[in-house]
Amino acid sequence: MHTSRRTLLAATAGAAAVVAVGGPALAEDDDTGRHDDKRLRALISRMTLEEKVGQLFVMRVYGHSATAPDQADIDANLKEIGVRDAVELIAKYRVGGIIYFGWAHNTRDPHQIADLSNGIQKAALEQPRGLPVLISTDQEHGIVARVGKPATLFPGAMALGAGGSRTDARTAGRIGGAELRAMGVRQDYAPVADVNVNPANPVIGVRSFGADPQAVAGLVAAQVKGYQSAGVAATSKHFPGHGDTETDSHYGFPVIEHTEAQWAELDAPPFRAAVAAGIDSIMTAHIMVPALDPSGDPATLSRPILTGILRERLGYDGVVVTDSLGMEGVRTKYGDDRVPVLALKAGVDQLLNPPKLDIAWNAVLQAVRGGELTEARLDESILRVLRLKAKLGLLKDPYVTRRGVDRVVGISSHLKAADRIAERTTTLLVNSGGLLPLSRRTHRRVLVVGADPASPSGTTGPPTTVLGAALTELGFTATVLSTGTAPTDATIAKAVAAAQGVDAVLVGTYNVTAASSQRTLVNQLLGTGRPVVALAIRNPYDVAQLPDVKAYLAAYSWTDVELRAAVRVLAGRADPVGELPVPVQKADKPTEVLYPVGHGLRY
Repeated sequence: MHTSRRTLLAATAGAAAVVAVGGPALAEDDDTGRHDDKRLRALISRMTLEEKVGQLFVMRVYGHSATAPDQADIDANLKEIGVRDAVELIAKYRVGGIIYFGWAHNTRDPHQIADLSNGIQKAALEQPRGLPVLISTDQEHGIVARVGKPATLFPGAMALGAGGSRTDARTAGRIGGAELRAMGVRQDYAPVADVNVNPANPVIGVRSFGADPQAVAGLVAAQVKGYQSAGVAATSKHFPGHGDTETDSHYGFPVIEHTEAQWAELDAPPFRAAVAAGIDSIMTAHIMVPALDPSGDPATLSRPILTGILRERLGYDGVVVTDSLGMEGVRTKYGDDRVPVLALKAGVDQLLNPPKLDIAWNAVLQAVRGGELTEARLDESILRVLRLKAKLGLLKDPYVTRRGVDRVVGISSHLKAADRIAERTTTLLVNSGGLLPLSRRTHRRVLVVGADPASPSGTTGPPTTVLGAALTELGFTATVLSTGTAPTDATIAKAVAAAQGVDAVLVGTYNVTAASSQRTLVNQLLGTGRPVVALAIRNPYDVAQLPDVKAYLAAYSWTDVELRAAVRVLAGRADPVGELPVPVQKADKPTEVLYPVGHGLRY
């Protein structure tokens, strides 16, 4: 007994070592990065059925450490997943991927992220027939960023769309990707390939590069090449296109009414471009597109869409990952036990973040045991996942170092590149009477008011403070008053009183609607006779709701890099060169365009 146990330990240690250091058994075949499928198939053939099922799941886990999370995170893990930490998650379910979130306390700072990644890989490789984990996150930049300062934060997609430079989009992807890789994250759920043709879209909006399918396609391809040149898998999302919806699939089940011809013209080009650029993974959308599949199923569970269109028509053979299976859009029609099975039958490879892992995992296991899914079908997806892990170098060396973090993450050249790119995205929408650039000689004292939405990454802002500090740095005297997204009458009165003693007012607007009290705030500030400059810190559509403002800029997001760049433009330290990547319709006549795509004033 003792000898056989020793032999077994030696054998599993040897297997782990081959995987970890990538002996000759896992050498690359050629320059394309495509690995020898025969050797990957040999790895698959040694897996138990339970291990195969695990490889298909990408799961959240609470905690800043793989082995010693805080007690509150242990409690959350026990409640939601039935394990204490990442080590137990891997031992119990043999998951092939783990996704990082800020709210799960995975992303405190770059060294901690690197240590967490190493802890996860060590736990995975210590398992019998252990394989490295593919660690992913949503680092889109702009309004969706899980990793914050001191890592470099770039302008988001619509800002890059306003800049219009594929070189800038590629640079942002390359630098952002290099920093993620240094922290052990090898798959990024970016770039968004949705074409935002609907201004009322509540879930995409500024996460999209714009409303012109060809322009979006060019920027998507550039970002894919940027991320992947840094050794990180890019993931274009949300297939077959989430741009024209008024429902958020986190909370409802959107229906896209495009005809097949409209889909081919509006939604398909960025995904075609991503495939042509060699994209590693594509994420599905929890949306219904009756013209592509009349069954009423969400795209995530649709074989006609994922296999018929994505695989066969677009010729894509990379990894297909679902959007989060905890979202309402995919849970409306079927139970949490049916969703993962139907997704695999539709052609999915990775099942992302199910609400209850035990239910989802056991459902897939039972579907194979009961004959609804074949083991060969699982092997097909696992091969795609392993090819990706091999291409990303995980099978050779999944670990990262603190020195690597210090050499790459948030270094001065990266931060400067982000500043320069942001400057080229700020868009000047209105400048009547040549109010801008603002001169500190004539308008030295500036009151800064406006909305202070929470930082996307939890590490920047608040916006009014950042704007005030940026003005002060340029020689202005700034007073800051946070008025919020829904200022009360008392707050408005306070702002109006504060405006009496200044030379100009800068107001940050955030998703202004016809009924928004932000309109009352701006109109009452205009009534003081002081020059008012407005800055849309999210949707550029705000400008249509405030027609009397004499100077209006769009920043497309409220992270520091975009706000500081907007202040440099406002003060004339940089020229406005950004151009609207979406049309802005009139507030009272939505069928008429107020500012077309390409609109952007210069000094």
